[in-house]
Amino acid sequence: MRITTWAEYGLICALHLAKRADEGPLTGRELAARERLPADYVEQILLRLRRADVVRSTRGAHGGYVLARPADRVSVRDVIAASELGTFDLHCVTHPVEEERCSASQHCSIRPVWMLLQQKIDDVLEGVHLADLLAEESVVRERVGLERVGLPVLQA
Repeated sequence: MRITTWAEYGLICALHLAKRADEGPLTGRELAARERLPADYVEQILLRLRRADVVRSTRGAHGGYVLARPADRVSVRDVIAASELGTFDLHCVTHPVEEERCSASQHCSIRPVWMLLQQKIDDVLEGVHLADLLAEESVVRERVGLERVGLPVLQA
């Protein structure tokens, strides 16, 4: 799995809306300016998030985007799947080739590993919600279990 800017920016946008849940709608351009992200890119991401019911939009002078549901009911998986249009690209499923090694009639010993990995990734992403990410990094690390596995703190 590769985290692209679609997923990263999608999470940044959704998290920004979660932080200001009680402040009303925010336009895509305002959100982009506040997060210093490309406005056209943010608009495309917000459209994807809206289509997936992660955010909702209102028109008019005071319109913009808000989360479609409370931050504790929006998982990281919801946001990434909407932003990326999936969470894990299982190439042999999404891009089948006509070669003998990938044909449906062949028994592929690799595919089950990829499918297991996809499920594990989705389980982790489904278990973390935007509300969890509103805390400080040390609290988030504890909530998602990173302290137990001893992963290092990344320095910015």
